[in-house]
Order: sequence, then C-alpha cells, then structure tokens
Amino acid sequence: MSAHPEHPLHLAVALDGAGWHPTAWRDPQATPQALFTPGYWTALVRAAERGLFDFATIEDALGLQSDDHLSTTDRRTDRVRGRLDAELIAAFVAPLTSRIGLVPTITTTHTEPFHLASALATLDHDSLGRAGWRVQTSVRSDEAAHFGRRALPEIRRDALGTPEVDAAVADLFEEAGDAVEVVRRLWDSWEDGTEIRDAATGRFLDRDKLHHVDFTGRFFSVRGPGIVPRPPQGQPLVVVLAHGRTAYELAARSADVVLVTPQRASDVPRIVAEVRAAEQAVGRTGAPLRVLAELVVAVDADPAAARERVGRLDGLAGAPLRSDAAIVTGSPGELADVLLEWRAASPELDGFRLRPAVLPTDLDALADDLVPELQRRGVFRGEYDSVSLRERFGLARPASRYASTPEVAR
Repeated sequence: MSAHPEHPLHLAVALDGAGWHPTAWRDPQATPQALFTPGYWTALVRAAERGLFDFATIEDALGLQSDDHLSTTDRRTDRVRGRLDAELIAAFVAPLTSRIGLVPTITTTHTEPFHLASALATLDHDSLGRAGWRVQTSVRSDEAAHFGRRALPEIRRDALGTPEVDAAVADLFEEAGDAVEVVRRLWDSWEDGTEIRDAATGRFLDRDKLHHVDFTGRFFSVRGPGIVPRPPQGQPLVVVLAHGRTAYELAARSADVVLVTPQRASDVPRIVAEVRAAEQAVGRTGAPLRVLAELVVAVDADPAAARERVGRLDGLAGAPLRSDAAIVTGSPGELADVLLEWRAASPELDGFRLRPAVLPTDLDALADDLVPELQRRGVFRGEYDSVSLRERFGLARPASRYASTPEVAR
C-alpha cells in the first residue's frame, strides 16, 4: 500500500499502436505484424495490470493518423496508419483482465451520445465496474467528410487563436459537453433495481424506475431512456485531456479526471491552479477533478541504452521526438525522481498518465522496473485495493438523478 493512503499515487498508461515514437514500429523489439490482432492488445493491457496501473487508455480517432493532429491525413506510408476500434478492444480485453481500468478514447464529434452511452455501459457490465471514457473531439475536415452530415472548416496551425478558429473549437467543446451530459443522463435513466426478473409474476422491469431523459440542446435532442441497464459503477469514469482554459472548463463541467501537460515541475502548480479556477468558473459541485500529468517515456535499466534507442528512432524519423507532453528518457530511478519531483511541486497532482515510446518494451520496463522502484520508495501500492475504477479514485458511486427515493450505494 502507499505510504500516503490519504493521497495515493495514481498511474495510468496510454496505449497507441507500436508506441508514441512515430517510428516505434521499426524498433527491433516491436511487433508491427501483430498490431491489428487481439493478442497484441490483450498482452499490453495485461502487462499494465501486472504493473498495478489504475487504468489503460486506448487511443482512437475517426481518421487515419497524421503527424500533425490538426491536419488532414498526410498520406505517409513510413508511419503506423490504421487502428482497431478502441471501445471494441476494451470490450474483448475486459474478460481477460480483472482489476485494471479500461478507458477507450471515443470522439463526441459525429458520434451519437445514445450509441456512446450503450457501448460504455456495456463495457462497464463486461468489466464488472472498470470502464471509463476518454472524451475527444474531432477538428479535422477529412473526418467530417467520412459522415457527410456537417462540414468543418480546415483548421491550420498558423490560424490558431483567430476568432474564426476559436469559435469553431468552442462549438466542438460545447457539443462535447452536451454529449457527456446526455450520456450521463442515459446511464442514470435506469435506476438501480429496475430489473425485477420475477418469472412467477411475469414482471421483468419496474416501469417506475425507467426514465425518459428529455434532453434538448443546440446539438442533440434525446428522449431516452437508454437500452442498457445502469452500469455497475453508476457512472463510468470520464476522462478529458486538456491543454488550456476551454478544455479545462469542459473537464470541470463533465469529467472526473483531467489529463494535463506540464513541461517541467515548475509548471505543475500553475496548471493545477488553472484547473481549480476552471472548476470555480463553471460552478462545479461534488468531488474536485483528479489531476494526472502526461509524460512520454523511454525507460531502460541502462539510461544510455534508453537514450540510444530514442536517438536511433529519431534518425529513422528524420527529426527528434516531439510531443505536447514532456519527454523523459532514462532509467526507472531517474523517471521515479521526475515523477516525485513533479508531485512534490503540488499536493493536488494525483498522478500521471505515461505514454510508452515503444511498445511493448517501455511498458514492460514501467511495469517491471518503475513500479517496484516506486514501491521501494513507499509511494505506490503493492496490490490492487478495489475493483471499481471510481472507487480507486476515491469517487463515490452516485445515485441516479432520477431516483425518487435515495438509493443505497453498492
């Protein structure tokens, strides 16, 4: 157990393709031939579970990957392109794991919240209360063209900060907030105990516990109720990656966990303060956001070997590794030093989501070397202490907002 049970250190891992280095698939230890197989993803999530990670996120999008996430597909053939569906990966991995949280990335743009609510509630049942959702928007015009229901302006990086682009992005974030609200209402539309299943009386459902959500907004009009009984967690964990005020406010309105991107320890107190200011600005009630910092990591017992590996991959890419998150290359002890330095900078930093540069190499190093190092320092648990993902983050199982009488938390 953590030496600080009142404020345990949380660790999550971000899984994407062959890793977060753009040429990770060409590393000698990578297995690009397995990227689109269930065994590959099962092995990755099991490795994260071996390392006692709180949850694993699985990246996804509605278009082929691009070196610039704002642009249309770049048509490169020397990078990993193509993905399996993140929610379906989580669904088939769920019965093959037992403790780790499963948090697929699913965009709110072009995706109906009714479908999202059904899929994620099913995942929570499938995993016995370990489901989450990383909310993402889609800004790319080529992704909009896949659906043909709306046109999005092409957002160029050199146009960021202009009124037109700011207005388009604000609309996408407002739509995302509405989508999360609809999904949460649909999760609540079945109270606990709605299913009676009494064959003798012929009553399968208690109709008084099944509710219309009747949501009407700019982007959605949803009658409800949902079609999947209430998730085991009541509300699966909602996660938002945020880089600035608009995204912090989306997280403050809609999420349980916010992922942030400091570049150094001195950034952490400022960013946490901005998150808390966003909570105050939107009038957040209930538990404060859990805050996890993002790091891209390359780890080896020999730090020189980790640096050499990244340098070799940089050479294949023709450019140094770049990311919105800070990049740490070194030994497990050096990475542990960074994590604890950042956490010491703000007592309100709850932990980290780590992005392995190369999969499975860096994930194995995190599970088998970093985690034992943190355990030796008395800052990370020695075993899972809960099954429910919400419970692991100290979040209560909420009652359905539609319940006429208080429900007993399970």
